[in-house]
Amino acid sequence: MGPLKGLKILDLTRVLAGPYCTMILGDLGADVIKVEMPSSGDDSRHFGPFQNGESAYFMSLNRNKRSMTLNLKSEQGKKLLKELVKQVDVLVENFRPGTMEKLGLGYDVLKEINPKLIYAAASGFGHSGPYSKKPAYDGVVQAMGGIMSITGPKDGEPTRVGPSIGDIAAGLFTAIGVLAALNNKNETGQGQKVDVAMLDCQVAMLENAIARYVVTKEVPKPMGNRHTSIVPFEPFDSKDSKIVVAVGNDAIWKRFCGVR
Repeated sequence: MGPLKGLKILDLTRVLAGPYCTMILGDLGADVIKVEMPSSGDDSRHFGPFQNGESAYFMSLNRNKRSMTLNLKSEQGKKLLKELVKQVDVLVENFRPGTMEKLGLGYDVLKEINPKLIYAAASGFGHSGPYSKKPAYDGVVQAMGGIMSITGPKDGEPTRVGPSIGDIAAGLFTAIGVLAALNNKNETGQGQKVDVAMLDCQVAMLENAIARYVVTKEVPKPMGNRHTSIVPFEPFDSKDSKIVVAVGNDAIWKRFCGVR
């Protein structure tokens, strides 16, 4: 059930960014068919912790999906994938750019099989540009995208954000791109390619750090738990624990000052 009920998605993704995208679409009701490598499957099947012999990490990202295996390096595997492409609305992959083309399964090939296909690709640096063919992991794009330089203790060292925000943000943006492409297909009857770069997503999430730099020309630095524009908006010590005070405007401040 859900708003995407009846939508069929072919999921060639693995580990985190792509699976996070297809998990969201599955949560919304889409029928997600996950295609994995024979024998080993998705890399994350081997990430701990494990429960009853299965990876909790894998399960947390691949709910609401049906899995199958295909050897995409074999002619039979490629043939079967093309048959599946005829029957689905969306294909999502997060291989390094050029991988699908080397297999003879790039967007230009698959759109001839299914002109209405929405082909979504999430990668480190996108399918064009000088860094396109380079591999990337969450830590790489967190560092390159600038979020680590504004995270952590005041005047401290660059700090990685705890959750894998580089992958997760790319998964979210890819899901948004798929939904936008589906809306366009409803209007035009045509599919299209959705190209999402993890690095672009990190820069897009810097919000007021970019605005502050544009205005002040000062490179933003980590501020610990403080907000750069709003006060008080941080944790404070209390008698028995830490407490977070988040006062976003003067009206809230007046009510806050009256609390006893």
